[in-house]
Amino acid sequence: MRDLSAVIKAYDIRGVVGDGIDEPTVRSIGAALARLLRSEGAAADAPTAVVVGHDMRDSSPGLVAAFAAGVTGQGLDVVHIGLASTDQLYFASGRLGLPGAMFTASHNPARYNGIKLCRAGATPIGQDTGLSTIRAAVEQGVPDGPGGGTESHRDVLADYAAYLRELVDLSGCRPLRVVVDAGNGMGGHTVPAVLGAPIDVVPLYFELDGSFPNHEANPLEPANLVDLRKAVVAEGADLGLAFDGDADRCFVVDERGEPVSPSAITALVAVRALAGAPGGTVIHNCITSQAVPEIVAEHGGTPVRTRVGHSFIKQTMAQTGAVFGGEHSAHYYFRDFWKADSGMLAALHVLAELGASGGTASELMRDFERYAASGEVNSTVADAPGRIAAVRAAYAGAEFDELDGLTVRLDDRSWFNLRSSNTEPLLRLNVEAADDAAVARLRDEVLAIVRA
Repeated sequence: MRDLSAVIKAYDIRGVVGDGIDEPTVRSIGAALARLLRSEGAAADAPTAVVVGHDMRDSSPGLVAAFAAGVTGQGLDVVHIGLASTDQLYFASGRLGLPGAMFTASHNPARYNGIKLCRAGATPIGQDTGLSTIRAAVEQGVPDGPGGGTESHRDVLADYAAYLRELVDLSGCRPLRVVVDAGNGMGGHTVPAVLGAPIDVVPLYFELDGSFPNHEANPLEPANLVDLRKAVVAEGADLGLAFDGDADRCFVVDERGEPVSPSAITALVAVRALAGAPGGTVIHNCITSQAVPEIVAEHGGTPVRTRVGHSFIKQTMAQTGAVFGGEHSAHYYFRDFWKADSGMLAALHVLAELGASGGTASELMRDFERYAASGEVNSTVADAPGRIAAVRAAYAGAEFDELDGLTVRLDDRSWFNLRSSNTEPLLRLNVEAADDAAVARLRDEVLAIVRA
């Protein structure tokens, strides 16, 4: 029996095409999803179709065709929306009331591809909510189904764009010049549909190209922001935006070409969300800046802290009725967007706030960036639990919590989080303190123990 644990992961399905991800496997995944959906409820409530979108990777169309064959072979229909960002697929799932499958490997290199699955209303399917069942079925062999499913095509891009513009109206915004780096990913597909006057978009790498000829579509890596930072300054732009490969994450660069922390964007959008929902709940993960809960509380909201990962954010949003959630990785989740993440919607909020402010982006963000941070620092270790225990012993007497890895809070209000990677022999360290020098001191102290 084939072991697919390296491909069907905790949150999604992802791997190298031809080595883990191939058309026969994807066809079986489609069949297993259809069988799972048909088994989950009374016939009257069972879904009749799955909506499917894909990114610009060369392997995506063939994998989509194989997946559709698996779904229709089990008697469910497939609604193709074609080229799409991940949040466009979530929109289709929410608006059409259908489970969905998005073919993308997000920010991974060209040789990768994968699938993000959701139930109707963009509710994610993760390891504990169906992926483990799908994996077991594929490993054991999916029985043939009754067949009879059909395939149809539906273009939802215009509806997606209109819906986002209803949520955030830029019509009264002052004119802004904005450089957008799509990284040859799906932002090149969605940005022209969503952004127009009074936003003057300067496009950077909008050509859809799954070989990523200019740089990887992963703005979390500073090297991939270099071109955007230079272009913002050269163009005299008010702002820069960078999207990852499937455009569900958005990173911001101010008018000086300086990156803005996703935690600061979380705080800014949270304030806007709370203005429309006074007293609401805002979710943040355990690695976002402590400025986020501080600012949420100052604006009358209730901050709730979760583990890292979209499944935890979305689950907690559902449990609390939260109006908004944000992560350090630039994933932003909206109650009005079926609790799903949308980089484009976050970008619209930033543009609206900047357009109303009358000042520069750096001036606008000053109130939301209260502390210095290290960013994520990875260390390869053979014994992650042992290294975490050594760090805990070294900081005996500090305040600890173990919501996600080990978080240590010190008397000077600095803190760090040390947690294991789910997929690699790595420990991930994040440090926050009053200034860069304090961050560097604490970072180096902890790394000396981790790497001893």
